[in-house]
Amino acid sequence: MRVWSKPARAVLAFAGAGLGAGTLAFLGVLFLQVAPENSVSREYRAQLNAVAYPEFEQNWQLFAPDPLQREVTVAARVQTIADDGRITTQDWHPLTAGDFAAVRHDPAPSHLDQNLLRRAWDFYTVTHPDGDGPAAADSRGRLAEQYLKRIALQRIGPGGERVLQVQLRADTATIAPPPWSHEQVDTSVHSRELPWWPVRAEDWRGLE
Repeated sequence: MRVWSKPARAVLAFAGAGLGAGTLAFLGVLFLQVAPENSVSREYRAQLNAVAYPEFEQNWQLFAPDPLQREVTVAARVQTIADDGRITTQDWHPLTAGDFAAVRHDPAPSHLDQNLLRRAWDFYTVTHPDGDGPAAADSRGRLAEQYLKRIALQRIGPGGERVLQVQLRADTATIAPPPWSHEQVDTSVHSRELPWWPVRAEDWRGLE
């Protein structure tokens, strides 16, 4: 059996303690993010948001879960330019349908397939409640647009021609209540089509 030297054990113990402390700190941030508002969360709201958004944003609050009552399907399309200058607007690419296909019949579906696109759209609607014009002045509004744009570009891929612009659309419908319920809801589909967003070289950075 291998025997670790004292310096090696000290390094391992220090690294383990650092990893444990970092994990506890991260969990503490997420706890404060979903907990009812208190003096600590009010004082450090900017720091908490910087850690939680956008990848770790939660769709519920502690002690008051918010079950999904709407079905949102997101699609995207791109406008490309060929070498001869010909500009083509491609058909809509069903982003949500791809997630549904990946999750269906999978006993252990990926968290990304289940939540990445859905949470990105929720994040966008929260930061753009008044319309789809230029990005909100605060950093969260700009981040929401960039986050949604990069997800769409990653799903569609660069293809053979240079991508000029990307556009997204979401169709939202309220889930019908069960047959035994007397609740009356509007189950018609409401569409929200976003403006075209220009695509630059840096938008592809890090996308596989």
